[in-house]
Amino acid sequence: MKARTFGRHLREGAKSLSRNGWMTFASASAVTVTLLLVGVFLTLMLNLNHVAKLIENDVEIRVHVDPAATDEEQSAIEEKLKAISRVDTVSFSSKDKELKSLIDSMGEEGKAFEPFEQQNPLNDVFIVKTKTPNDVAKVATEVEKYSNVTNVQYGQGEVEKLFNVLEVARNIGIALIIGLLFTAMFLISNTIKITIVARREEIEIMRLVGATNLFIRWPFFIEGLLLGLLGSVVPIGVLIGVYTFVFNQSEPKFNGYFELLPTFPFTLQIALLLAVVGGFIGVWGSMLSVRKFLKK
Repeated sequence: MKARTFGRHLREGAKSLSRNGWMTFASASAVTVTLLLVGVFLTLMLNLNHVAKLIENDVEIRVHVDPAATDEEQSAIEEKLKAISRVDTVSFSSKDKELKSLIDSMGEEGKAFEPFEQQNPLNDVFIVKTKTPNDVAKVATEVEKYSNVTNVQYGQGEVEKLFNVLEVARNIGIALIIGLLFTAMFLISNTIKITIVARREEIEIMRLVGATNLFIRWPFFIEGLLLGLLGSVVPIGVLIGVYTFVFNQSEPKFNGYFELLPTFPFTLQIALLLAVVGGFIGVWGSMLSVRKFLKK
C-alpha cells in the first residue's frame, strides 16, 4: 500500500471518530472500563500465580528419623530418598540444628527451650523437595513405609486444599478475562455498525466506482484500532500508578511473607499487553461489522 493511500485511510478513520463524537466517547469509555477490569483481573491472576509458585516451591517433606537408628540405617534412608524418581533434592538437618531453628523462630519465647540443648528430644530430619509440588503426597506416602522413619510431615490435607483453591482461582480469572474481552469487542462492533449505517451511501458509491472491499475496509480497520488504543490509555495509567503504590506500601510490611511481582518490568508488560489487547479487540470488532455489511 502506498503511503499516500494509507494517509487517506488514516484521515478517514480519525474523521469518523470525530464525526461520531458521542458514540466514540461511549464506546471508548466502555472499552476503558472493560480493559480496566481485564487489567485488574490479569494483575491479580499473575500475582496469584507468582505467589502460588513461591508457596509451591516452599512445600517440602520432613522425614523424621528414629533416634534408635544407627548411622548405617540413617545413610540407607538417605540413599532410598535420593533414588526416588520424583525427588529433586534431599538435605539433612540434625536434631541440634532443628532445636536451634525452633528457638530462633520463637524469639524471646524460644529461650524456654534452651534447657533441652543438653538432652535434645527432637529427631534428625531429612528435608525432601520434589520435582513438582503435585508429587509431594505420593512421595510422602511412599516414604512413610520406610523402616526407621517415625514421622513424615508435609502439611497433609492443607497442601491439597491449597493446590485446589489456586487452580479454581486461576480458571475463574481466565474465564472472566475472556468474557470481558468479548464484551469489549461487542461494544466496538456496535459502534462501527452505526458508522457504517451513517456512511452506507458513500460506501455504495465507492463500490459502484470499483473500490475493492479491502480499500473500503481500511478506514474502519483504523477506526477500530484507534478506538481500542484510546480505550487502553486510562487503564494503563491507573494500573501503573495503583500497582506501584500498592507494591511500595506492601513490600516493607510483608517482609518476604507475601511477595508481589516487581513493578519493573511487570507494569511495562501489563501496559504493552493492554495496548495490544485494546488494539486487537478494536480491529476485530470493526472487521466483524464491516464483513457483514460488505456481504450484503
